[in-house]
Amino acid sequence: MLRGLHGREPLFDTDPPGLAARLVGLRPYQLRSTPYEHGDDLPFVVFAGGRGLGKSALLAEVRAAYQGRTPVALIDGEETQFAGPPAERPGGAWSPVAQGLTTVAEQLAEPVTGARRIGFPRLVSGLLAVAAGGWNSRDLPRLRHEAERILLLNDPRSFLDGFAGRWVSKVIAKLIVSMSSTGPAVEPIIEATLEAFGEGVSPTHRRLRRAAAWYRDYPNAGGNPKLGLILLSGHFRAGGDSRTHAERHLVRALLADLDDAYAGVVRRSHRPGRPVVLIDNVQEPAGRGLMEAVLRDRADGIGDRVVFFSALRGYALPALRNAGRRTLAEVARGTGWEPGASPSSRALVVSLPPLTPDHTLHLVGAVCRGLEVPPQLPHATHRLTGGSPLGVTLLAESARQNLPRGATSLGALLTRDVALHADHTGRPAHQELLDRLVPGGRLDELTVLAAAHDRDSALALAREHLPEDFGAAGVLGLEERLAEEGWPTAEGQFVGDPFLRTLLLLRLHHLDAGHERWTAAHRTLVDHYGERDTADAARYRLHHELALGRTDLAVARLRDTFPGADVGDWLGSLVFIASASYYHAHDAEGRDVGGPDHRAAVALGRTDAAQRPPEGADAVLHLRVRRLLHAVWQLTDPLVLPDPEVAERLRFELEQLSNLRPGGTALLWRASRDWPSDALAGRPLRVPDDEDGGR
Repeated sequence: MLRGLHGREPLFDTDPPGLAARLVGLRPYQLRSTPYEHGDDLPFVVFAGGRGLGKSALLAEVRAAYQGRTPVALIDGEETQFAGPPAERPGGAWSPVAQGLTTVAEQLAEPVTGARRIGFPRLVSGLLAVAAGGWNSRDLPRLRHEAERILLLNDPRSFLDGFAGRWVSKVIAKLIVSMSSTGPAVEPIIEATLEAFGEGVSPTHRRLRRAAAWYRDYPNAGGNPKLGLILLSGHFRAGGDSRTHAERHLVRALLADLDDAYAGVVRRSHRPGRPVVLIDNVQEPAGRGLMEAVLRDRADGIGDRVVFFSALRGYALPALRNAGRRTLAEVARGTGWEPGASPSSRALVVSLPPLTPDHTLHLVGAVCRGLEVPPQLPHATHRLTGGSPLGVTLLAESARQNLPRGATSLGALLTRDVALHADHTGRPAHQELLDRLVPGGRLDELTVLAAAHDRDSALALAREHLPEDFGAAGVLGLEERLAEEGWPTAEGQFVGDPFLRTLLLLRLHHLDAGHERWTAAHRTLVDHYGERDTADAARYRLHHELALGRTDLAVARLRDTFPGADVGDWLGSLVFIASASYYHAHDAEGRDVGGPDHRAAVALGRTDAAQRPPEGADAVLHLRVRRLLHAVWQLTDPLVLPDPEVAERLRFELEQLSNLRPGGTALLWRASRDWPSDALAGRPLRVPDDEDGGR
């Protein structure tokens, strides 16, 4: 029962069991057990990919699949609670990892079917010792609040049965009494904690005493649990590697408490499966610290029974240097994973694929159920988004809201408002997407640089259109950021991902009503490449001329080079030049005048009568190249639905050109067969090679 996700079946399948079932030991959304794939050695699973691939949605679905059936917790390393200590809490007594452990334990403590709450006495002892480093007698309200949150993790009974609240109040009273008006609070707090844990004869108090005694094995504690907790607190306050050492023991305490909850035949019989911890944005400090501690302990032979699923933005992290790597499809029936000696080898990085055209078709159909959807819209959506789950989902929602209002193209769906929540007003869909794909600043700068093709052209744009303090360092910084976040590179484009680049260029075009910034950026690049006398520079220059609506130069270049150029190179130049963005019609001077898309009319020859080929030019070849350029421009535009009539005209024009180049007939003929069907199916136009052309 996979709800709302497409293309993620290898994780959620039940028969045969997918990755989640094999690691957790329970079928998703069921209490039926399934054999474990891994026994004592479990891989720390990291789902990797760039923004928009649905990593967060995947983890949320895992939580929904197991919540109430086995202990499960989900944290997001980018949440504000992990960004810094709360007001008035000293930084020496707080860290993202400690905050993450508290949040994880609160969720894991929740009761599940057939089993009571889990208590975390070891973790509580350590967290109290850490928090005490920031307590003093002059701030008792904060002490009460922080101590209560920690202590409530300690009792396996419900918070609502009254006992837990009374016990917590009693312990807090002891902690307050132990503090003097001056001097450090750590040692008195630890003494009061150990005293409170040592009282009583109930099974709960026996567990508390065993948990407190666990710290006698802390390095250099000499068998003294009080000294162990004091050393832990001191290491935490010291920061740096000492804090990392202390955090590792706090993580170990959490996992040891979970082991206790599953110890013994009776307890295990009430807790089928394994507990699950989900960490979104594991590259952030809260998640990274927790992951590295688990990996190091597992490499050192300190095992645990927890299934970790995490999400990494991008594909690389130093802590994952020697991790096993698989695609999601490759782990559908088995991981084939075996740990090595290094901590990072204890991780398994699973890259998430984009949605397929069929997934896109089904998703759009589900969201737009009951609407008359243009038959080419799903495939055009896949072509635009590259299968980005975020892109497909949001465009499908925009289609649901805007198709009935007259939107007829993907460009209209992106520029029309879409309301994602019932209590919020709508915003343009491309803005909603960019807020998720490029958060955290530098969107304005990246919007301008999206028109660039490499570092040199990006620097040219930065010099002319960005603040002086941005400069080369800013360009290099954005290059690095795109790589770190998993965005692909592409030859000839500064922003390699076609979907992200299209969104950024659309935003650039709409930055001002008169499109002045759009025009200025392209003129800068026309000048930049105009200074270079190479074939590549000519292609780039004509690409930007075309974006400004000036078609004559591109037609002339393609016409004049056709007789003598290598046919494959000529077709490649045609496709690249025609990949220029198109938003509105332009007049003869290249001015943006709005109005309907006129490319289909040109491609179909409806404007030929008004054209006067230049003197001395082959009129037939000139008009044919002009029609062909506009056909490719329209059919490859990611923001419009490809026109079948234009596709048929593309076939005809390429066929006719093949008669004019005997040496290149095969390549042109192959393109005439492949390109129309590829364009209508939403596939990129691939330049055939000699082998393709000769088949």
